[in-house]
Amino acid sequence: MTARRFAATVSYDGTDFVGSQLQPNGRTVQQELERAASQLFQASVRVHLAGRTDAGVHARGQVAAFTALTRHDAATIGRALNALLPEDVAVRAVREVPLAFDPRRWARRRWYRYTISNGEARDPLARRFSWHIEGNLDLDAMQELAAHFIGRRDFRAFAGVLEPGRSPVRTVFATRVHRSGDVLHFDIEADAYLPQMVRRLTAALARVGRHAATQEEIVSLLEQARPGSFTHLAPARGLCLERVWYDEGYTP
Repeated sequence: MTARRFAATVSYDGTDFVGSQLQPNGRTVQQELERAASQLFQASVRVHLAGRTDAGVHARGQVAAFTALTRHDAATIGRALNALLPEDVAVRAVREVPLAFDPRRWARRRWYRYTISNGEARDPLARRFSWHIEGNLDLDAMQELAAHFIGRRDFRAFAGVLEPGRSPVRTVFATRVHRSGDVLHFDIEADAYLPQMVRRLTAALARVGRHAATQEEIVSLLEQARPGSFTHLAPARGLCLERVWYDEGYTP
């Protein structure tokens, strides 16, 4: 048998994970995927992910890739992995890909959605997947601010600690803030993200929506680009990685 590489779209409830990437201090998505794949192929398997998600962050469209010696087709591998994975992780759209396929480096666009529950009372059924904010939110003001995030710019003011040498410049292709009943969604699509970037941008939107800050104040921080100057952080539970796009190699 020769080595073959596969990619899969991965969904998970991030509530009980310390993050997506392997860490020494708790359970991770990568750990569960590697455990299931190693059990399936009866050999140690390294799984690579398209992006890193923090503790408590969810995914509907994370992408994972792994190499294995197997005669099974992709559909069979997908069914077998789901039989071995815990209930809070699942794979779908398993495809065979080129051996060189790298889910992180080959990715061209990533879409995150942040969900805000804005009803008069908390919804216990939504508590694991949204941030409940009481009171009126100025949707127009939030939409206007979100438009300022679009473009290629320095986002270091809205990021956690960066690794030495890591560029703070990212390209945001699209943003949207929209309401459906008592629920608000903030959608953002970019080439890549800085640590905590989406959660800080969401917190900025919420502050403007509640009139606790002005659009001008937030835009000024963005333009000044002082590291970590915006410290407010939306809870992880409202954030979900929805989709990753590729020009070649893998189509979910």
